Amino acid sequence: MSQNIILNNQEIEHKITRIAYQIYETFVDEKEIVIAGIASNGFVFAKKIALELERISTIKILLCEVFINKQNVNAPITTSLSKEKYENKGLILVDDVLNSGTTLIYGVKHFLDVPLKKLKTAVLVDRNHKKYPVKADFKGISLSTSLLEHVQVVFDEKGDCAYLS
Repeated sequence: MSQNIILNNQEIEHKITRIAYQIYETFVDEKEIVIAGIASNGFVFAKKIALELERISTIKILLCEVFINKQNVNAPITTSLSKEKYENKGLILVDDVLNSGTTLIYGVKHFLDVPLKKLKTAVLVDRNHKKYPVKADFKGISLSTSLLEHVQVVFDEKGDCAYLS
């Protein structure tokens, strides 16, 4: 299986910084926001965005891990924070790759059950193969790929990368 690197560690760091600044501009009037990352890679990406936001702003960040069964999106979705913790706050739902939009739209649906000030989405890679009318408000890169190609994001101590196989 051949792998083509589409984002190296330095490029991913740059994308995280840019996304953090975009989030800061969008939520500049907020004292506290929630960054909700879809387990597992989405949550790793969310933590990286949160660290950068804490570095560049005074906004308090609440991190939330979102557990979605990707094989059965109708299964109950759970989060590491209770609904009361993110009620009436701005929330960014984060995932590593937006492929068909299924995971992201079911994640959005879950958060719509609670009154929020604002709900935005962020992804590192947007593949443009959507089955649902969902979009990423903040994205690192848009990539037109064939349905046979696979995008993999690897977050590793030795260096992060995203590749196409």
